[in-house]
Amino acid sequence: MTIAVVLLSGGLDSATILAAARDRGYECYALSVDYGQRNRSELVAASNVARSMGVCGHQVINVDLTVFGGSALIDKSIAVPIEGIKAGIPITYVPARNTIMLSLALSWAETLGCSDIFIGINAVDYSGYPDCRPEYIVAFEKMANLATKAAIQGNKLSIHAPLLSLSKAEIIQQGEMLGVDYKMTVSCYQADESGLACGMCDSCRLRRKGFEAANVSDPTRYK
Repeated sequence: MTIAVVLLSGGLDSATILAAARDRGYECYALSVDYGQRNRSELVAASNVARSMGVCGHQVINVDLTVFGGSALIDKSIAVPIEGIKAGIPITYVPARNTIMLSLALSWAETLGCSDIFIGINAVDYSGYPDCRPEYIVAFEKMANLATKAAIQGNKLSIHAPLLSLSKAEIIQQGEMLGVDYKMTVSCYQADESGLACGMCDSCRLRRKGFEAANVSDPTRYK
């Protein structure tokens, strides 16, 4: 059976992408990154999701991005905005986060002899992050196939981001069909230690609207 490395944050999108990869017949290895994020409970959620979906392995890698700061998600002196989604790139953008995570996934994939990496980024219902665009995925895949021994020897690597063009409601509907238990997931930028969501940040707003548009009961645990 073909194997895949799946980036798993513990949020709604990454849980759906793990279920989608598994549904496509991949044996999945889940990779989570502890980058010093404000929301620590998402790592617990990632572990729970990985266990519930029977992954072949789950790695949690520590890369402390708080030493750089520059984002409300890793610098507690910067407040997470709760006034709603605005134009431009928000302060919740973590510099180069997806590039760092995909690079780690690439390293593990090459070690495993794996040609497929899945990431749950989305270019429709997202907060304006530059590393959530289709052209970014195309560019990273091109780089990966220039930079790895495996690719040079003919084992071309593919980056899969099948949620890119879906709305949050469509993602939720897909996850429902695949049996994802969204109660296990944590999406809030500032969830507490037990995973209770604030209900006010951009991520909470997008998540709530997604469940409403999908006509699916919202299982999110709010404060």
